[in-house]
Amino acid sequence: MKKILITLLFTISFSQINAQELGVRFGDVTGGNVAIDAILSMGETTRIHADVSFGNGVGIDLLWDFIYEPLGGEDLHWYAGLGPYAFLGDPFALGAVGEIGLEYRFNEFPLVIGADWRPYFRIIDNTDIGVNSFGLNVRWVF
Repeated sequence: MKKILITLLFTISFSQINAQELGVRFGDVTGGNVAIDAILSMGETTRIHADVSFGNGVGIDLLWDFIYEPLGGEDLHWYAGLGPYAFLGDPFALGAVGEIGLEYRFNEFPLVIGADWRPYFRIIDNTDIGVNSFGLNVRWVF
């Protein structure tokens, strides 16, 4: 029953969202070195940035980018955000992650390339801070 309610909640929430992007993130992510990377626009200056990675378990990052601004034109943007992350594996991990990034949106074809830095604060299973998580994003714009 919980799974059905959660699926229904996500379906209703994401049905009102415009301008999606889907691709991959290479680099240090929760659970592996490669993740499925998605962007769900929530307006002109905010968006949801989600990653699901597979390795020795499943890592899930769900960030709210509350700043999404052009930098010197319409093609180059910078962004900053934060949100929860979880690693479903051995050992289980739960915490908060932030991100600061820069991305370029091509006008000729629907592609976005970006780089970001994601420091994290792990609360469960051990408490620690990590600041060496860098990544490269390549996403297709729908």
